[in-house]
Formats: sequence, C-alpha cells, structure tokens
Amino acid sequence: MLRNLPPILSPSLLYALRAMGHGDEIAIVDANFPAESSGPDCVRLDGISATDTLKAILSVMPLDTFVAAPARTMQVVGDPDAVPEIVAEFQTIIDDTANKPARISTLERHAFYEAASHAFAVVQTGETRLYGNIILTKGIIEP
Repeated sequence: MLRNLPPILSPSLLYALRAMGHGDEIAIVDANFPAESSGPDCVRLDGISATDTLKAILSVMPLDTFVAAPARTMQVVGDPDAVPEIVAEFQTIIDDTANKPARISTLERHAFYEAASHAFAVVQTGETRLYGNIILTKGIIEP
C-alpha cells in the first residue's frame, strides 16, 4: 500500500502514468468503448466510474499547459454541441482537481477513436453512462 494515492489507481495504471512523458496522452473510456482493439495498452478498471477514474488520475498527473486542448471528449453523434451530464461532471472535476484547470474540447466520434488509438494507454472503466470518454494530455511537474 502507498500513502496519499487513491486506491483505485491499480499497479498497471500507476505504471502507465509514471512511464508517460510530457505530451503523452491517456484515454479514460466507458464500458462501451472498443478499448482492447484500439491499439494502445488497455488498463481495465471494471466497476469503477469514469468520473472517479478521472479524479484519481488528475490527483497525481498534471495536465499539459502547452497545448490548447489538454482534455478532449467525444461529441454526441448527431448533436455535436450537446453536453452530456457526464461531460459536465468531467469539467467540474477538472476545475476542482487539475493542476491548471482547462476547458474541455470535443472531437467527432471517429476522430476521438483515432486520437485514442495513439494514446499511451487506454483505461477501460465500468462506466455505463454514454459518452463517458475523455483523453488527457500529460503535462510537467513544475517546481
């Protein structure tokens, strides 16, 4: 056991977060997302919500302040301006937890899949709410 770490950060997830470098991305995805076939290493957090996962990750990983969009979600198909409840929750978590809060930007569904396929890792959660997917860009630890 380690102190001051959220217990849902599994050993494999902690390894991925530590191994990532500045500018690397990690995708947190819902239970419907094709995580295993997307390409990057898949870390499974079955039974854990995407919102709890986001909060835990942001408690140890800084967001990148050198990119315009360090947090991106998937647009609602057929209604790209819609903001699903879970995405609003993601924004609240970023505002409350991130080292430097940033506005969430969105990607069209297939563009999101493509971006996730280039992530360092994909974290498959047990999230059942639709559009419970977010890609984060890792920043630096500032003195």
